[in-house]
Order: sequence, then structure tokens, then C-alpha cells
Amino acid sequence: MQSIPSIPSSESQSGHMAAGTPDTVETRLWIEEHTWLYGVLKSPLNQAPTFRFPDLISACVTAVFAPPEGYRALFAYLGTQLVLRDPATARRREAMWRHQYEQLQDVQRSPANQHPNPKFQLDQLTTAAVALCSDADPSGALVLRYARLNMAERAKHHSLEASG
Repeated sequence: MQSIPSIPSSESQSGHMAAGTPDTVETRLWIEEHTWLYGVLKSPLNQAPTFRFPDLISACVTAVFAPPEGYRALFAYLGTQLVLRDPATARRREAMWRHQYEQLQDVQRSPANQHPNPKFQLDQLTTAAVALCSDADPSGALVLRYARLNMAERAKHHSLEASG
């Protein structure tokens, strides 16, 4: 796998992924979408709090599945755009929140991704979610809005667990 030195991944100093918490899971993202998301990460719009890759990737998944036609839009992108790209495209390792990872796993296991349909992998599903967000709002404001909503939802969920 190739890497581009000018775009850092979320590796810690020990070389292990930042997905060490039980709430996050390692994923892979195609380089073009990683580059765009890195731009969102460094954008002046990303402040107070500054969201990191797990927040941004997960926000893309949430944004894609928010509208009722999101599932269909994801497979439309996979079948018309991503399928035409070189399958050997470089990927970057990142982390995402477990809840959105599990949503993508459900999609991966869905009938739309089983025989006789082509089988898309999790990195392709993740990449498609990011690509759809990039197409919908190149500024990244949409992703940051969903990152805030996801953060509030996680905080609410954790406070309910703590009190229950």
C-alpha cells in the first residue's frame, strides 16, 4: 500500500492506530477522499471543538444515511463512480466511531451487496460515504454539522448509561 508523506495518518507515536479505544474501529479510506477530508480537518470551519478523523468519517456516514434515499444513493455511487476507479488505489488507515462502523457493516451484509450483485468492501462503502459528502458540500460544513450532531448523541448516550 502506498502512502503520501504530506498527508499524515492518525498513527500514534508508537505506530499503532488511534483506534485503540473500544468506541472506535479502524477503517481504510481511499486517498482522494482522505485528501478532501484532511482539508476539512484543517479548515478554519473546524474549530471549537476541532473534530478529528473518527468524527469526520463517522459524520459522513451519518449524513449519507440521514435522508431516506441515502442507502440507494450510496449504492448508486458505488455502482457508477467508484467501480470505475482503479481498484489498486492507495488507501489510508484511519479510525471511525463504532456506531457508524456497525451501520456500514449492516449495509455490507445487506441483500444489495450479495449475489447476484457485486460485493463491495467496507473501505469502499466508507469511501463512497465521504465522496457523497464531498459532492454534496465541498466546503465540509455539512460534515462538521453532522460531527456535532454525532458528538451530542454520543454524549447523551453516555450520560444515560452513567445514570442507568
